[in-house]
Amino acid sequence: VMEEYDVIVLGTGPKECILSGLMSLSGKKVLHIDKNPYYGGECASISPLGELYKRFKISGPDDSACRGKEWNIDLIPKFFLGELVKILMFTEVTRYVDFKVIEGSYVYKAGKVHKVPATEEEAQASDLMGMFDKRRFKKLLLFALNFDMANPRTYQDMDPIKTTTRDMFCRFDLGLDVMEFTGHAIALHNSEGYLDQPCVETIKQIRVYTESLSRHQKSPYLYPVYGLGELPQGFARLNAEYGGTFLSNRAVDEIVIEGGEVKAVKSKGKVFSCKQLICDPSYVPGRVRKVGRIIRVICLLNHPVKNTHEANSCQIIIPQSQLDRKSDIYICVVSYTHNVASAGMYIATISTKVETNNPEKEVQPALELLEPIKQKFVSVTNLLVPNEDGRKSQIFVSRSYDATSHFESECEDIKDLYHRITGTKLSLGQSSRHQDIFFAFFSSYTY
Repeated sequence: VMEEYDVIVLGTGPKECILSGLMSLSGKKVLHIDKNPYYGGECASISPLGELYKRFKISGPDDSACRGKEWNIDLIPKFFLGELVKILMFTEVTRYVDFKVIEGSYVYKAGKVHKVPATEEEAQASDLMGMFDKRRFKKLLLFALNFDMANPRTYQDMDPIKTTTRDMFCRFDLGLDVMEFTGHAIALHNSEGYLDQPCVETIKQIRVYTESLSRHQKSPYLYPVYGLGELPQGFARLNAEYGGTFLSNRAVDEIVIEGGEVKAVKSKGKVFSCKQLICDPSYVPGRVRKVGRIIRVICLLNHPVKNTHEANSCQIIIPQSQLDRKSDIYICVVSYTHNVASAGMYIATISTKVETNNPEKEVQPALELLEPIKQKFVSVTNLLVPNEDGRKSQIFVSRSYDATSHFESECEDIKDLYHRITGTKLSLGQSSRHQDIFFAFFSSYTY
């Protein structure tokens, strides 16, 4: 007998699991299949440490440190803020996953790491800005926080659609250094193209950063205790709570298509019918194309990164102009305090879009910031995007994970997929009964 479902989801990457949870919440009958015996897909957490050495075909130390369960190394670590936090509140996945606040955000300038100010006192003491720039920078932040697209009185005589970000920065008379760290370390743009785009998007992204910062104090970023692999597991539990079915370590033999539209999935001799299919690129290689490459270097350290105030966790952004590149380099640092490494150990992951035939040389300045490095694991992967929007075939494919060290661009992919799948925009609104508990949790637990 053919089992019937509204939606079948293939793969347990964070995006697939979030969409699976959202479909279940909306009343859809969901079947979730993963060919792997573990959660996370591309973003899997590897444990124990010895498995990471095996994955990268590196001979590692044969001792208890490699076998111990205290290691959970994320292949693609990304910090949470803004849209993803709203999704966590809306779906109430916070019941299943614990978080900690990342201790600081830093930006690279003239060969040195500088802290992005998180308080008024840090702004006054910062060497990222001169005295007059600090006043202008504060005015820009106040403008962004007070900005309301529905209220032209908050525009300060600037049309947010017609005015470019470059013109907005000039309006506040910001110097080049302030423009750079504001655009890359606060608004989180990864290249210079944003400067000639309408300023409204930069204003929104500054708001997201500053509002998250005001909530968490140390930085705007959150990260799961035990690593990113906890997020897919949390959404899988949510899916099960709402009647979804989950099958792991199960090969997909065929995706059945009739008249150009998906009809079913065959797996281990069984046929599961569906009206819609959601999957990551690995399940439909003929429906995606390569648009670039990403280099990631996972580094094991026995010390905090220099010039980060001994932070147990942080983000470091190297703006592209500092190294005469086209895209930024990101460094994501977590440690034993997140239960992802053994006592006293740190995991720093470097990532960027490949621009030359020597990817590892491109990230050398980032590697130098982390020295001494006990061990590094280098990977170069293709950046894949779907060939079509899925509306005709009803097969909706997520993009590969980009080089950024935060989830904002991935959330845009989630919202875009949701819109194409359902025909309506994802409206999170106010979370349900757990919103107050969520904020109380972060204020009491994460520091």
